Amino acid sequence: MNEESPSGEGDRSAVILETPTMAQYFFEEQEHTAMYQKYRLPSPTEIYDLILNYLQTKKEEPFTLAVDVGCGSGQSTRGLASHFEKVVGIDMSEAQVEEAKKMDRSDNVSYRQGQAEELDFKDGSVDLITVGAAAQWFDLEKFMKEVDRVLKPKGCLGLYCYTVPCILNFDDCSETLAQVIQDLFIELKLYETIATKRVWNEYSDVFDAITFPDKERAEDIYITVKKPVSWFVGYLSSSVLYQTYLREKMEDAKAFMENTEQRLLKAMRVSSDTVVEFRIKYYCLLASKPE
Repeated sequence: MNEESPSGEGDRSAVILETPTMAQYFFEEQEHTAMYQKYRLPSPTEIYDLILNYLQTKKEEPFTLAVDVGCGSGQSTRGLASHFEKVVGIDMSEAQVEEAKKMDRSDNVSYRQGQAEELDFKDGSVDLITVGAAAQWFDLEKFMKEVDRVLKPKGCLGLYCYTVPCILNFDDCSETLAQVIQDLFIELKLYETIATKRVWNEYSDVFDAITFPDKERAEDIYITVKKPVSWFVGYLSSSVLYQTYLREKMEDAKAFMENTEQRLLKAMRVSSDTVVEFRIKYYCLLASKPE
């Protein structure tokens, strides 16, 4: 399975949509928000350790405030709680923020609605800013100006994302599985956005947009998880690409996803409830504000 660019080269011309508007539009819908919460991957310990170790090499304690921008329903926020006096998760979607509040009971973690390009924090007040699988939606120039404003000297920025999960231990049908996923993303290519292109390119332009000279890239971080095949189908169905397709051509979209699931199950000779191993490739951009 091609982990770097599953969208393929297809003949269909992509429609590039206005990414912030699109994200807000979908994530304000309660049904999609709940689906996103159910099928998104939590941020792995390896990513937290990487970012926190980087922070510790750049800046002395105490670490008083961490801000998780584009926090969604809080999966990426909760893991920071034990390392900071205060953690604030921010998302432009009110529905996502409300979902996060339901899931979190930590005394030092709070959530609020807000924009990545307008961070409501005092100048030089933040030790760490993290962004998990959301930087693709940002106006990067405006975001970096805000990051520069609110971070303390030597404060750090950690941006990370991941590729489409790869099914393991089915070597006898790996080419067929890869073709099924390739066909799916060719079908969805019509709904490709600037944001999805940034993800397919593994944040190469996001890295270029980071204005701090002290920056680095960590990649080839592989995490293995065990999930039922039905989870993988739900994961694919919760993507903004598919949700756009579903909104515009509901019957076609449902039929195509059902066909995709049946092709996967037939190739693997399993049921939708069968638990299998998936490998997910993460990549992370790290930067430190000059003193």
